[in-house]
Amino acid sequence: MTATLEPPVRGSRLRDRAIRVAEAATTPLLPADYLDLFAPLRSGADLRGRIVEIHPETRDAATILIRPGADWAGHVPGQFLRIGIDVDGVRQWRAYSLTHGPRRDGLISITVKAVPDGVVSNHLVHHARPGTLVHLEQAQGEFVLQGDADRLLFVTAGSGITPVIGMLRNLFPSTDEGVLRLERSAGLDVVVVHVAPSRPDSIFIRDLEALAAAGAIRLIARYDDEHGVLDVDDLASIVPDLAGRRTLACGPAGLLDALAAHHERAGLDLVVEQFRTTRVEAGEGGTVTFADGRTLEADGASPILDVAEEGGVLMPSGCRMGICMGCVIPMTDGAVRDLRNGEVTTAIPGETGAVKVQTCINAAAGPCTFDH
Repeated sequence: MTATLEPPVRGSRLRDRAIRVAEAATTPLLPADYLDLFAPLRSGADLRGRIVEIHPETRDAATILIRPGADWAGHVPGQFLRIGIDVDGVRQWRAYSLTHGPRRDGLISITVKAVPDGVVSNHLVHHARPGTLVHLEQAQGEFVLQGDADRLLFVTAGSGITPVIGMLRNLFPSTDEGVLRLERSAGLDVVVVHVAPSRPDSIFIRDLEALAAAGAIRLIARYDDEHGVLDVDDLASIVPDLAGRRTLACGPAGLLDALAAHHERAGLDLVVEQFRTTRVEAGEGGTVTFADGRTLEADGASPILDVAEEGGVLMPSGCRMGICMGCVIPMTDGAVRDLRNGEVTTAIPGETGAVKVQTCINAAAGPCTFDH
């Protein structure tokens, strides 16, 4: 008599069966939810980071060292990332420049300046602690060295120094033995014009002065309380060989606008990274613009979902009570007000990125734009 043998269970079938058993045992959560408690930085998880150290830079600025998750793809000096952190139970996202080049210890760093009424910046500078988990997005941004110019001028103001210090630290690493001159920085001629309200308020001034003392850069520090506000028309006298340099600038919009006009008149090359310092002023109602170009007028009392549907825009929806999250869409610019508690949510291009909004319980609080 010949016995009939069952075909062996393949490895994939065993894995599928194990997953189903695990999911049944952990319902309503998933096994990944439990893994997040023990290995939140593992490969395959949502990208997170853990704050390792916090170093004060000035009275209102701090450098935050973060160990990123296993899926962090790395960055080019000068780029920024978006970081998400929970403040008072609400996840907030902001964009910050990375202030180191790639490090041997695998850590990344951002330097944050607390701004008046800044929910995230004040929390990170004054209240965050080592061990805190934060959400991360991959690095992005085009404000980087292209490698085709060896005579450079950096013009920075305030926290505009943050992407530039990342480039300089990568070009001229500092060690206990002093500043290293590497092959990638050989032959570079670098001038840094750094503007700040005063020396004590100047982020990274000690780093810049150390680079200058080592001969790696020529530093021209301008403090408003000593030298007055910088007039960009004076650049040619401050940097006599200005015309022979590529200028990279980062700082407030006013300085960059003036610098752009100056360089355009002179026919000079300019690369900029703009830090937006103005805040969105919430109003009562406003225009609501969608990705297909349609713009609708909205009052300050009507949910955006209702306004959109009345205007013929097909919208996702669910409970219409702010519970199921079925109506959430991304807002890329503008402000909305929560009709339940009056809380205002803003989206600022280049700073916050897109912000997810429940359209059934939020009304326009000024002009707002949705990627839908």
